[in-house]
Amino acid sequence: MKLDNRTAIITGAASGIGRATAHAFARAGAKVMIADIDLASAERVAAEIADADTSGEADAVRVDVSQFADVEAMVARTVEVFGAVDVIFNNAGIAGGAPLLDHDPEADYHRLLRVDQDGVYYGILAAGRQMAKQGTGGVIISTSSVYGEQAAELSFTYSAAKAAVISFTRSAAYELAEHGIRAVAITPGRVATPIINQFSDELKATFAGEQLRGALTDPDEIADVVTFLASDESRVINGTVVSVEDGYSVFKQRLDLPVF
Repeated sequence: MKLDNRTAIITGAASGIGRATAHAFARAGAKVMIADIDLASAERVAAEIADADTSGEADAVRVDVSQFADVEAMVARTVEVFGAVDVIFNNAGIAGGAPLLDHDPEADYHRLLRVDQDGVYYGILAAGRQMAKQGTGGVIISTSSVYGEQAAELSFTYSAAKAAVISFTRSAAYELAEHGIRAVAITPGRVATPIINQFSDELKATFAGEQLRGALTDPDEIADVVTFLASDESRVINGTVVSVEDGYSVFKQRLDLPVF
């Protein structure tokens, strides 16, 4: 998979799936804008890429994806540094939740929606406008979740936001096709990111058991799929939800079955 001479923006790129994808894109030859609310960490990832033996390049920018002006500035900065935007990976997100009847609407609803839903909308809009202006097509990839397709514990708002990402993706694919722009969503399951790694070993083991390999997914494994989706090899994948959840949705739990 080659991304030579492609310019890509990755939000939430200072850690987890975003950081892994930034490295994967650079190895594939892309120029990558490392975008994150934590500028110091974003700059460290850009330095890692600069020190690595790759043909790619990287720069860093601070962005609060919940603010459209920030997202527009991120796109403009990418054009200023690299000359274009060919790919955006709307990956920044936050987790958290409480039982529905215990909700504080600001903390448990609006805060998550501003990042996980509005942030993706802003990325699609700002990058889509730039890609259409360039007239050379592009790829918009957005991180949803298995929670975007089902109910789960303490995830009333998170699931709603991730479901919106799926809807955004389908509608963007439809509306932007005339500009040669593809839109795709991914639905990770249990990935060993800082969000999950903060939990106890017992809970992480439970999460791992929800997937068919009995292990947490490594961020690099998600990055490999995103790199493929950004490449020309996936040019017929459009408006699609790509499951990257190691069978999470296939079964509930393994049982010790009786002998018949």
